[in-house]
Amino acid sequence: MTYAPATQPTLHFIGVTTGQSSIMKVFPAWAAHLGLRDAAIRGIDFPPHAEASAYRDAVEFIRDDPLSLGALVTTHKIDLFQAARDLFDVVDPHASLMGETSCISKRDGKLVCHVKDPISSGLAIDGFLEPGHFARTGAEFFAMGAGGSTIAMTWHLMRADRGRDVPSRVVVSDRSAHRLDEIRAVHRQMAPAMPVEYVLVDTSTTNDEILRRLKPGSFVVNATGLGKDVPGSPLTDRALFPQEAIAWDLNYRGDLVFLEQARRQAAERALRVEDGWTYFLHGWTQVIAEVFKTPIPTSGAGFDAISDIAIRAAKA
Repeated sequence: MTYAPATQPTLHFIGVTTGQSSIMKVFPAWAAHLGLRDAAIRGIDFPPHAEASAYRDAVEFIRDDPLSLGALVTTHKIDLFQAARDLFDVVDPHASLMGETSCISKRDGKLVCHVKDPISSGLAIDGFLEPGHFARTGAEFFAMGAGGSTIAMTWHLMRADRGRDVPSRVVVSDRSAHRLDEIRAVHRQMAPAMPVEYVLVDTSTTNDEILRRLKPGSFVVNATGLGKDVPGSPLTDRALFPQEAIAWDLNYRGDLVFLEQARRQAAERALRVEDGWTYFLHGWTQVIAEVFKTPIPTSGAGFDAISDIAIRAAKA
């Protein structure tokens, strides 16, 4: 791929179908609100698990292009880190622990690799999960997909400073044994207090069976990308959610099959169903704040204004 030099301060978006993302409409509105003069966003699309050389070319371009200020990375977080780690001058502690890149910035002439997901996923989770939920219910956590988002979510939920408010059991499933090995290695360094199971999935019925055995009130997440980058769901239509479960789809666009599966059972099973919109907001604002070195509120009236601007821009 040939990259044209940026002609204005530019944030790159490294993903799969970046042109379909609401951020392409939202970013200009946010930039105006935040006073980011002449700021632009540019998408860079790769297929999942692209060649290492493709990731390296993109990182080298951002490093060497003066007006390319940084990037947000989705889908390719782990692959890009593995391919291009040596190109970064600074790797933050979260990135080093989790072996991924979600944000690229420049600081004092150095190229910096960040992982913002533990912060953004934590902010999103704490926005809808009641304090003390796990301590009160003894509920479990089940993440379908062992990529960077699940690494970040489990880091947030396993933290020792949460005390008793942690899942009684964590289950992570994925179709890739390699991905499961990677998240297992990260968890080993964290030394979680609860049992953690890693399940290799051959068909969606495996996820159905795990779901069926979860305790009431359990927290279930679709972190596979299915329903956004690729159509479908990690569950079949026969899957049954636990009573009073929290069902979170990290997607906010696409065919959102998992979200619809949960919504169909919401009344009968007393489910709380959440989409990925607030996660989208926190994920992007954390990166924009880092790349453009500008403070952005994470709660209160200031964050509500950011959300309202995004909703209006996305609908325009």
